[in-house]
Amino acid sequence: MPYMGISEELNIDAASLRKYLAIGIVVFVLIVLSFSSSFIVGPGHRGVLVTMGRVSSTFAPEGFGLKAPFITTVVPMSVRQQTGSIKTECFSSDLQQVNIDLRVLYRIPESAVVRIYQDYSGDPFDSLVQPRVNEAIKEVTALQSAESIVKKREDIKTKAFALIKQKVGNVLVIEDVVVQNISLSKELESAIEAKMVQEQEAAKAKFVQQKAEIEAKTVVIRAKGEAQSIQIRGEALKKSPALIQLQIVEKWNGVSPLVVGGGAGGGGSNIILPLGKFHAEQ
Repeated sequence: MPYMGISEELNIDAASLRKYLAIGIVVFVLIVLSFSSSFIVGPGHRGVLVTMGRVSSTFAPEGFGLKAPFITTVVPMSVRQQTGSIKTECFSSDLQQVNIDLRVLYRIPESAVVRIYQDYSGDPFDSLVQPRVNEAIKEVTALQSAESIVKKREDIKTKAFALIKQKVGNVLVIEDVVVQNISLSKELESAIEAKMVQEQEAAKAKFVQQKAEIEAKTVVIRAKGEAQSIQIRGEALKKSPALIQLQIVEKWNGVSPLVVGGGAGGGGSNIILPLGKFHAEQ
């Protein structure tokens, strides 16, 4: 076996090292290229493709996809239903300050994913939903008194919901609006509460009065009925004296009565006594 000098061994090791290093660099570049040319869009999201500042007109569906390496980025946009909270200070028609806490349920439709990314910066709730909700609530409450806003909470919600959907349009889908709280100043709340108590007391007094009037009318009607009944019976007796005998027979208990006359001349009145009672006294 020929003898190799130290310099020759060093040359061989340096060549092998350069070879392995080149292979490693190629493998690294291939790995980087594979990662930078593919993407994954998570469930419930759509991907907006931006290539060197230009937005693609079509979005990427959820799942695995390929893109141009290094120059294309994928921005995920959620299409799930989302919830945002809003606190609005507004004024009623009687110039009272009303604070309303809302929760807005909304979602981004697939057809508007690219448009929203291009036209509205940041979170679409902050840039699109919240300003229009505030505007709609203020318009609705400005037409109602503070007392009416508190009493007709569901009516305020219905009108605000319809107006919000109209203002947002088809860019976003507004699923629902939930009115969590309506608060007034302590002085106004006390005044409304006192008024409600007075209305309840007035309604109670009116009910009692109506009840008394109905009872009085019932007594009058009953008395009129009895008077008419007596009058009809009297007229019937005048026209048919035999009716008296019929009533006596109907009420007779089977004991012969004793008749005590008013005198020989026929004057005075006759008294009818039960015969059984007379025999007992004897």
